[in-house]
Amino acid sequence: MRFLKSLGKKDIDLVVNTGDNLGHKDAIKPLLDALSPLLSKPGVFVHGSNDYYAPELKNPFGYLFRPSASPRGDRVESGALVAGTLDTKALTAGFEAAGWHNLNNRSQEVVVNGSQIRFIGIDDFHIGLSDLEKVSASNQFTIALTHAPYMKVIEKFTSVGVSLIFAGHTHGGQVRLPFIGALTTNSDLPKKFARGVSGWSFGDRNSILSVVAGLGNSIFAPVRFLCRPEVRLITLT
Repeated sequence: MRFLKSLGKKDIDLVVNTGDNLGHKDAIKPLLDALSPLLSKPGVFVHGSNDYYAPELKNPFGYLFRPSASPRGDRVESGALVAGTLDTKALTAGFEAAGWHNLNNRSQEVVVNGSQIRFIGIDDFHIGLSDLEKVSASNQFTIALTHAPYMKVIEKFTSVGVSLIFAGHTHGGQVRLPFIGALTTNSDLPKKFARGVSGWSFGDRNSILSVVAGLGNSIFAPVRFLCRPEVRLITLT
């Protein structure tokens, strides 16, 4: 939390939040407090599964063989919350009240340091909340946000003319081995792209994907190995 607050001192034109902000049902207020210096800056965001559902106790080795399954239970839009779900509406309201743009299956024109950029985003593909039919770019420079970097999403964004894609979800593998790297991406993204910048081509269209390893981990698997937490500072020229 101290580290997040310290980022407010950076010369940042725009904050990009790719989801999975929460690890507990009581985390929203502490999160918004920790992010308060960044919430004073322009921002865009999409949600991940851990913005809808609290972490569940599960075997972490299961991630090595297949992407994790969707959390159990139904998300509640209003009223009482089902056990295991989070108050996503309160989280969203906190971000929107600060002026951050909600890109969950939405698009928005944003002026960043004097330049107009088109932003498009999808809700979490990993748990089936994305609507790729709503994805459309334009002739101007377009940036896309997705929580989970699945290949279908990368191809769709690239094919409509997106130049730069931001994603999270992978934790950079969270556990990496020397000479091998990440053991999983929890998606169908090749493991060598679990974190960092990579280039993609589909037909005659090209895009750049930036996957951030993120800062946290599940409270039930509180370990990182050879995969330091990160916030990524990117300069566009």
